[in-house]
Amino acid sequence: MRNLVTFAIEGENKPGHKKILMSDVVVTRKRSLFRCRKWNIVDIVTVIWIMFVHFLMIFAPFTFTWGAFWVALLCYASCGMLGLTLSYHRNLAHRSLKLPKWLEYTFAYFGVQAAQRDPIFWVSIHRTHHQYVESDKDPHSPTYGFWFSHIGWLFDSGFIVEKYKERKNVEDLKSQPFYRFIRRTYLYHILAFAAIVYALGGFSYLVWVVGVRITLSYHLTFLVNSACHIWGKQVWNTGDLSKNNLWVALFTFGEGWHNNHHAFEYSARFGLEWWEIDLCWWFILFLETTGLATNVKLPTATHKLKKSFASSSKFK
Repeated sequence: MRNLVTFAIEGENKPGHKKILMSDVVVTRKRSLFRCRKWNIVDIVTVIWIMFVHFLMIFAPFTFTWGAFWVALLCYASCGMLGLTLSYHRNLAHRSLKLPKWLEYTFAYFGVQAAQRDPIFWVSIHRTHHQYVESDKDPHSPTYGFWFSHIGWLFDSGFIVEKYKERKNVEDLKSQPFYRFIRRTYLYHILAFAAIVYALGGFSYLVWVVGVRITLSYHLTFLVNSACHIWGKQVWNTGDLSKNNLWVALFTFGEGWHNNHHAFEYSARFGLEWWEIDLCWWFILFLETTGLATNVKLPTATHKLKKSFASSSKFK
């Protein structure tokens, strides 16, 4: 079993490797975030955009209105839960459920407005993460350090190409004209939405709906890649660093039950216990009840038994 204890032992065998604060995760690999590396146009545009939305946050206290706040919250819920969590993650990346095409594309477009790249890119990266989790090919493992796993990897597209040159794990989306169109025109959709927000609501809405909403969405979502592989509890024998983290789950519509997810990647439900709050799962149940979601997948008792630590210990 390859768990955080094994990682710690591997890291402690070499000088200069350090544990991440308040964890047993050891940084065993190095990757410079900014210096001594090649920058391309994608990296530069990414840095400019992320700096821009963070810059808008400075004006949040001076531009607050309840109207801007509620619209930002509505956009956060629709783009975060319906777009990223339900569409990008559970529906497209893992095929945990099936939706009518019109609804699949609608939710996917909400995901586009979360400004975390187009569905083809996002799904490819996520499938790569699961295939090579915690290995040298993992796009955002904390074994490269907290900040690299949290956000630094986004600024280094060369790292992604270097670690996974083929990028042939998302042919199901590439075969659909809708997703190819979104990939070609992705940036225009983000800029057009920002322009509409500014035209209709002025600077205060731009600050809150674009700046505050996207910046918070970034860091809360990125905590799944970083914090949920560092701090929390492992309840399933997944052989990686994935953790269940209540606090992340509360703000990411259930994504924080990350050890559950790594144990049962195909499952549409991440919060497997009754007390594990998973807002996205509750919405999926609503869609299933209305007939809009079908083929909703859940872990079987046999699969749970195989992934349990108790079952694993019997075979040692």
